[in-house]
Amino acid sequence: MQYTAGQVAALLKGEIEGNPDVVVSKLSRIEEGTPGSISFLANPLYLQHVYNTAASVVIISNAFTLTAPVSCTLIKVPSADIAFQQLLEMYNQVKLNKTGISAKAEISESATLGENVYAGAFAFVGDNVRIGNNVKIYPQVYIGDNAMIGDNTTLLAGVKIYSETVVGNNCIIHSGTVIGSDGFRFNPENDHKKVPQIGNVVIEDDVEIGANCAIDRATLGSTILRKGVKFDNLIHIAHNVEVGENTYIAAHGVIAGSTKVGKNCMFSGQVGIVGHLQIADKTIITAQSGISKSITKPGEVYMGSPAFDANKYRKAYIHFRNLDGLAQRVTRLEQQQKEKETAGN
Repeated sequence: MQYTAGQVAALLKGEIEGNPDVVVSKLSRIEEGTPGSISFLANPLYLQHVYNTAASVVIISNAFTLTAPVSCTLIKVPSADIAFQQLLEMYNQVKLNKTGISAKAEISESATLGENVYAGAFAFVGDNVRIGNNVKIYPQVYIGDNAMIGDNTTLLAGVKIYSETVVGNNCIIHSGTVIGSDGFRFNPENDHKKVPQIGNVVIEDDVEIGANCAIDRATLGSTILRKGVKFDNLIHIAHNVEVGENTYIAAHGVIAGSTKVGKNCMFSGQVGIVGHLQIADKTIITAQSGISKSITKPGEVYMGSPAFDANKYRKAYIHFRNLDGLAQRVTRLEQQQKEKETAGN
C-alpha cells in the first residue's frame, strides 16, 4: 500500500508542510523512522527526534513549536495521537480485508451466510449456523452447530466457537480463544460425576476478546458479555458469569461461576474473583487482587488479597512493612521487663 503525504493529509484533514508528493508505504516509530515510512509526534519527550528522524512523513500536533528545520514532510493536526490512531485503523482495515470462501473451508449446507463473508482454509461452519454480513472467519476457525455470528465480526485464526453461542456485531475474537466450553462443575455427592452444561454464551456488540481466553457456557441460561466489553489475553470467565457494558479486564483475570460484574469496571492483571458475587458499576481492582466478597458501592478502588479499599490497604501495608522492626522492638521490651523483674527479686 502506497500513499502520498497529500493523500494522508486529506484523510486526516491535516495541513501539509513540505513535499505533498512524497510517498509512504509503511508505519514506524519516530525514533526508528526509515525512508518511505510515516510516523507521529504526540509526546513532547520525543520532540528531539523530529529533527533527525529518517521517516519521510511525520504527523505532528499543532501545539508543538519547532525551533530548527526538519527534513521530513509534516502533517499538522489538532491531535497527532488521535490522527495516528485513525491511520492505524485505516491500515488495519486494508490489511484485514480478506474476501472469498476458501475451497478448503467446510461449510454446512444448512448454514446461512451473509454478504461479503470471508472463510479461510480449514475453517469449519456447522449445521444451522447463521453468519452475518462482512464477517471474517480466518483459517482453522471452528463454529459449532446453531451458533450465530453478527455483522462485521472478525474471528481470527484458530478461534473455537461452540454450539449455540451468540456473537454480536462488530466483535473481534483473537486466536486461540474458546467460546462456549463446558463450565467446571462436578458433583462430589454423586460419585464426582460431571454436571451437564446445557446453556450457552451470549456476546453482545462491540466486544473484543484477546488471544487464548476461555469463556465457559452456562449450566442453564447464558454466560453473558455485555456491549463494549474488552478482554486482554489469557482470561477465564466461568459458567453463568455476566460482565457489564464497557468493562475492561487485563491479562490473567479469572471470574468464577455466577458472579455478576457491573458496567464500566476496570480490572488490572491477575485479578481473581470468587463465585456468586455482585461487583458494582465503575469498580476498579488493582493487579493481583483477590475479591472474596461482593462490592456494592459503585466507583470504589480495591487492592490486595483478600482485597479491600485501596487507600486503607496502602496505609495497612506501611505497617506491614514495619512488622519485623515492631516485633524486634516488642522482643526487646519483653526482655527488658524480664530483666527488671529478675533484678527486683
